Amino acid sequence: MARQGVASIFALALLLGTFVSIPKSVESIGVCYGMSANNLPPPSTVVNMFKSNGISSIRLYAPDHAALDALAGTGINVVVGAPNDVLPTLAASPAAAAAWVRDNIQAHPAVSFRYVVVGNEVAGGLTWNLGPAMDNMHGALAAMGLGHIMVTTSVSQAILGVYSPPSAGKFTTEADYFMRYVIPILARTGAPLMANIYPYLAWAWNPSAMDMNYALFTAPGTVVQDGGYGYQNLFDTTVDAFYAAMARYEGGWGVKLVVSESGWPSAGGVAASPENARIYNQNLISHVGHGTPRHPGAIETYIFSMFNEDQKEEGVEQHWGLFYPNAQPVYSISFW
Repeated sequence: MARQGVASIFALALLLGTFVSIPKSVESIGVCYGMSANNLPPPSTVVNMFKSNGISSIRLYAPDHAALDALAGTGINVVVGAPNDVLPTLAASPAAAAAWVRDNIQAHPAVSFRYVVVGNEVAGGLTWNLGPAMDNMHGALAAMGLGHIMVTTSVSQAILGVYSPPSAGKFTTEADYFMRYVIPILARTGAPLMANIYPYLAWAWNPSAMDMNYALFTAPGTVVQDGGYGYQNLFDTTVDAFYAAMARYEGGWGVKLVVSESGWPSAGGVAASPENARIYNQNLISHVGHGTPRHPGAIETYIFSMFNEDQKEEGVEQHWGLFYPNAQPVYSISFW
């Protein structure tokens, strides 16, 4: 997860080996493999953990070649990031995008790449590079016969200026300046928008303003009524708000949303506990196969994250993992 401040409401698996294996019916769930730690198992071990439990998708934040080598031939779907620091180069030069694809995609022909994610939660002046970088990346992949790999970007839930009721969903003024270019690119290429969605961060910003059950998927009934649609959890509210916001742009009504991160911390902040993290992620796994009130059907979703990461900012940022770095589970969870 990119560093997000909880000062704004939106600014802001897998016990592998002992967890129950993920059946084929839960193909909508993947896991993010963050590496901001100095004590993690080697990538080959991590990938073997994914394989032994039938986890079908993994998100990498950069083209780590040891991880990509370990993923070769596994059939695991790979989401790989082009990090924020390379965006200006990719935007400025089609040749640079072609070189990036040669070095990081074409060099790993046995890896099942699904998406290239150009930037993660890009903000400020760097956003002006998003559209050109995505166009250049798409062109480079197509030119090399890799056009089946979709090019997208991953945005923060903070770009939603209005999220409730979902039908009123709208991006912030700042986000509008780049989403007006990003959404038509996605519509034209058939790629989804990726969004990092954290009900925990929205709730923790002001716990007195929202029942925690609405964030945990445990509310006993409808919390937000939006026309003929009732919303029982904040996850669905946020997903459908993104759809409403995207529909305001050319072609946006046809763009799919993929949840590129979601989870709950097990320590380091208010209501951050192993039990609440277990409840959230267990409910998330059970829920995403059904979709939202306005968009039924499986929601491709990536749980954040595989491990606790000790090189992140102290507090909740270090405690999103399903595992400790020694590969022991933070809490028990099952998949069905």
